Amino acid sequence: MAGYTVKKLAKLAGVSVRTLHHYDQIGLLTPEERGLDSGYRYYGRHEMLRLQQILFYRELGFALKEIKKIMDEKDFDLLESLEFQKSEIHKQIARNKVLLGTLEKTIDEIKNRKKMVTDKEMYEGFTEEQVTTYRQEVVDRWGKEALDQSENAIRKKSKDEWNNMKQQSEEQSRLMATLMDLPPNDRRVQQVIYQHYQFVGQFYEVTEERYRGLADMYVTDERFKATYEKFATGLAGFMQKAMYVFCENGMKVQE
Repeated sequence: MAGYTVKKLAKLAGVSVRTLHHYDQIGLLTPEERGLDSGYRYYGRHEMLRLQQILFYRELGFALKEIKKIMDEKDFDLLESLEFQKSEIHKQIARNKVLLGTLEKTIDEIKNRKKMVTDKEMYEGFTEEQVTTYRQEVVDRWGKEALDQSENAIRKKSKDEWNNMKQQSEEQSRLMATLMDLPPNDRRVQQVIYQHYQFVGQFYEVTEERYRGLADMYVTDERFKATYEKFATGLAGFMQKAMYVFCENGMKVQE
């Protein structure tokens, strides 16, 4: 008898016995021998190679009818078939690598998005009405592009980065509060203003006009004024004067 029963071949090839029975029924893979008394199917090496070919073609998406037609051709060449399958599998691997890369990027984006600052966190401490009013004021003063640029810059920050930036802003304010006994044009004051200018520049392009406008808001807008006055009384006005000096000096610290 030949080497493999249907059960052994099915286990070896990773298919079901029912699959091999079906292949036999449609004439795609017939056993080398059959037991005269038992009717058991027995498969030899030729059938094993043919089954390998069938499974390769199936993996490439061919229908059983197509596989049978290809393999039953008189001029069917096993080596040529193997070369073809090798080439197709390499193409499939290349496609899968592209798909895998796309999946990894999507997964990373979703994971990172969960770490990004939300609109609610961006305007933490403000009511919905206050947020609407504030956003409209920005549009009225500097245009919608400036608002979008600022909000998009914040949305790209992680929660940790955003918290660090808020902490950095508070540290600058505390430092400035310790320098209020100096004139606004003092180099030490101007160095802190330069840090403030760089900080603001992370959100939108800071022109002299915008920086002067921001300085005025620190005094005229009670919300901004309160942000600085909590560190020291008169700090908002001191910031305005120091920012004006910075603008008058060409947006840089004088030597």
